[in-house]
Formats: sequence, structure tokens, C-alpha cells
Amino acid sequence: MTTRKPSIAPLRKDAQRNRAALLDAARTVFAEEGLDAPLEGIARRAGLAIGTLYRHFPTRMDLVGAVMAEKKRAWIKAAEAAVVIEPAWDGLTFFLERVCELQAGDLAFNDIASMRFPYAAGIEAARKRAYDLGRRIVERAQAEGSLRPDITAEDVAFIVWAHSRVSEATYAIDPHAWRRYLALTLDGLRATAAHPLPVPPLRPRQVLRAQLRLGRRRLR
Repeated sequence: MTTRKPSIAPLRKDAQRNRAALLDAARTVFAEEGLDAPLEGIARRAGLAIGTLYRHFPTRMDLVGAVMAEKKRAWIKAAEAAVVIEPAWDGLTFFLERVCELQAGDLAFNDIASMRFPYAAGIEAARKRAYDLGRRIVERAQAEGSLRPDITAEDVAFIVWAHSRVSEATYAIDPHAWRRYLALTLDGLRATAAHPLPVPPLRPRQVLRAQLRLGRRRLR
């Protein structure tokens, strides 16, 4: 005998409007202020009470997950496309450019791309998928001989991390300034431009610790 799962009643039209208003407000506020933006300000921007926000999104990360769903899909889609692009160097540049485009003007996605949130399963699943594909993107470019051999997937993560600050500082002044700095970075990644690096790369566990530390500080 099979047990039927209880059906979830559809939201009333007024509840649907409230949810949509909260998501629109959160998308704007998180993009402008980052993931630690006050939830009261989001509710106020939506024209609703904070209690209404919590009825739809019991925790901050529930709201973040709903707001970031589209960008998470775009992130994974970019990595899946990049891992089959030929030549492999073009796949690497495509992926980094697409991630930087997603970051530009969006402090929330900057946070998602450079921090770790162990209690947000959906975000961490997307990050793991992007990381695994990113490692393959790096390995393909190295096998091709276009990417310097001492670069690791963790190094690529730090490129994205560094770009988050560039985007945050320059977006309101020149929304395309990040393209210059990414181009400079890419030139430094080319195998033909490689010089010995002064210290070894961080190990994956060290990168995890750094990202967790940032996430805790951001949402403290």
C-alpha cells in the first residue's frame, strides 16, 4: 500500500502577490547591500509587515535561496557550456567572463560566489557542481597547453573572489570596469606568460576555512 504525500495547497492570489513583492524587493536590496541586508528593510520596500516575510520565508537563507535560484542556474549553465568549448582556453575565458557578469552590480551573488554557507543546502549544491566543473575546465586548458600548469581550481575561485571587490568598488562608477581587470588577470594565466610563483596555492581545506570565515562575518 502506497502512502500519498499530502498535497500542498496553492497560495491565494493575495499571498502570491505578497510573495512576488517580497522576492522583487529582496532581489533589489540584496543586490545593493549584500546578503546581510536587514530583512525589515526588504519587507518595508515590499510594502509589507516583517511577519508576512517570515510566513513566506521562515529564515534568511530561505529567502536568499529563492532570490538566487535564477542566478544559480545561470552559474551552472555557464560551467556546463564552458567545459565542452573548444579550444579549452576559450572555455575558461567564457566561464570567468560569465561569472563576472553575474557578479557585476549584485553584492548578493558576490557573497554566494566567494563564501560558504553550510546550512544552505541548495546554494552549496550549486557551488559544488560549479567547482567540479571548474576543475575540469582548468584541467582541459592545462592539457591543451594554454593555461599555466601551476594554476589550481582553488586559484580560479580566488580570481572570482577578487573580482567581487572590483565589482563592488567600481560598478556605480563604470559598470564595465571589471572587464579590464579580468583581461589583465587572464593574461597572467596564459602558459606563455608564466613565471614561477612565490608561494604554493592554498589547499582545498584552507580555501574552505577562508570562505566559511567570510560567510560567518558577513551574516554575523
